[in-house]
Amino acid sequence: MEIGFIGLGNMGFPMARRLVEAGHQLTVFDTRKEAVERLTARGAQAASSPKEIADRVETVMASLPSLQASLEVATGAGGVIDGRRVKRFVDLSTVGSQMAVRIHDLLARRNIVQIDSPVSGGVGGAEKGTLAVMVSGPRADYEALKPALDVIGKVFFIGEKPGSGQTMKLANNFLSATAMVATSEAVVMGVKSGLDPAVMIDVINAGSGMNTASRDKFPRSVLPRTFDFGFATGLMVKDVRLCLEEMKSLGLSMEVAEAVGRLWEVVIREMGPESDFTSAIKPIEEAAGVVVGGAKGSHAAE
Repeated sequence: MEIGFIGLGNMGFPMARRLVEAGHQLTVFDTRKEAVERLTARGAQAASSPKEIADRVETVMASLPSLQASLEVATGAGGVIDGRRVKRFVDLSTVGSQMAVRIHDLLARRNIVQIDSPVSGGVGGAEKGTLAVMVSGPRADYEALKPALDVIGKVFFIGEKPGSGQTMKLANNFLSATAMVATSEAVVMGVKSGLDPAVMIDVINAGSGMNTASRDKFPRSVLPRTFDFGFATGLMVKDVRLCLEEMKSLGLSMEVAEAVGRLWEVVIREMGPESDFTSAIKPIEEAAGVVVGGAKGSHAAE
């Protein structure tokens, strides 16, 4: 299948690489020349702009870091919307349902189908092709795209309503964000009282408290103090904010979500948007006067 791919960052590059390795004919664009060259060395072709990609292929995929980037790439001057050949735009980014609907409506004026297709599973999932791929859009276009999306991960058809994939992604990432800060608070409590954090994680993972943070993030990035899971705090905070906006627009009760949102605002303020999101535990540790990590947790003053 001929595919255009825009955005070769931490998530986009491994997804694009897997598509090339699976035999798809890829034309790629990124503002970073070195990222493009890494893929052209594997057989992809380079383009100089989103419009040039949309001039060459019918299906354009994008993996971008912000709402504004998705909007500009899809509908801005020199964007996908100006392409002569493009028929569908597949947005793998997380932009929230309102932005997805906005992009959908603008593209529809040019008879370009928007396929909302956010993904979950982190850089590791992108590398291994095990992402959860949440697709909303016309069923016929979904069926045409599914063989390519199967290369990226496990594909779920959410529905035809524009933005439905985004709603699903925000629900998923809200739970992921909650698991990270809740597990941090639980483990810090244990360390403060003298428990071994490694033993705590083993017990939690053998019991009813197991979650994605205890199962994956703590063993790999928190206990060894590497904080290198591969997802930025800024991106997680973006997703939490979008989820809160979605809940508010639906008139929902948000007691837990608002508390989680406040915690993540502390994390981004103290750790910065470029920090790994597993560093969310650090402000919680600092407030408690303990450090979680190594073979055993310790008091910060020790």
